[in-house]
Amino acid sequence: MSDTTIPPTTVNRLVAEALGTFLLVFGGVGSALFAANFPADSENNPLGIGFVGVSLAFGLTVVAGAYAWGPVSGGHFNPAITLGLAAAGRFEWKNTVGYIIAQVIGGALGTTMIVLIGIFGTGDWLANAQDSGFASNGYDELSPGGFGLGAAIIAEILLTAVFVLIILGVTHSTRGTAALAPLAIGLTLTLIHLISIPIDNTSVNPARSIAAAIYGGVGPLSQLWVFIVFPIVGGLLAGVLHRALFEPKGTLPPVQAEARVP
Repeated sequence: MSDTTIPPTTVNRLVAEALGTFLLVFGGVGSALFAANFPADSENNPLGIGFVGVSLAFGLTVVAGAYAWGPVSGGHFNPAITLGLAAAGRFEWKNTVGYIIAQVIGGALGTTMIVLIGIFGTGDWLANAQDSGFASNGYDELSPGGFGLGAAIIAEILLTAVFVLIILGVTHSTRGTAALAPLAIGLTLTLIHLISIPIDNTSVNPARSIAAAIYGGVGPLSQLWVFIVFPIVGGLLAGVLHRALFEPKGTLPPVQAEARVP
């Protein structure tokens, strides 16, 4: 029986990227705002999920999104990943702009839905969330642990590079295990958050940073450039390193022009 599967169109791919980024931001940032310190006035915080819960939330959203929409778009959900894959020869440069726009839109829709839910919250929930930065990324006084600009730059470059290198490894067409790739990627993102939430609230994803900062106020917006520039630097660095170290010249499989996560 012949295979009649119709390849996804450009629109299909862009919608999948927007949906995946929406899920990541709504699930991750939403967990940080709604559940991390619930109830807010409890000294012992008996119900809140804390750093570990928020870290798992970001990882689980990637796992779910990759399984659901990875077969359509590749499951990037992150401009740094898109550019890293392009630098590694796994994705066509001409398609990067559309993916990044879709990711930013999807992320912004994620935080907008959080705001809409917050409007119906009790008391001053929404105002308090925005006053506290709306789970935005930051350094110095906006860092959860008081870490400075240098720490944020190093963490974002290093952790984004590690993230992209692992993605490139587990999604390799011959060396990777496709069915388990989303789990490895999601667990890696969980680990990254466990390491760096105290440093700068963890970006490694410019779309996530933009989405939170647009509702976080002047402070997060003024520092947003760090969480756009340096995750992208880390992603590009990882793509170049992977291609140089693990894809000898002339061995890159043609089918990897558009890498798919699952």
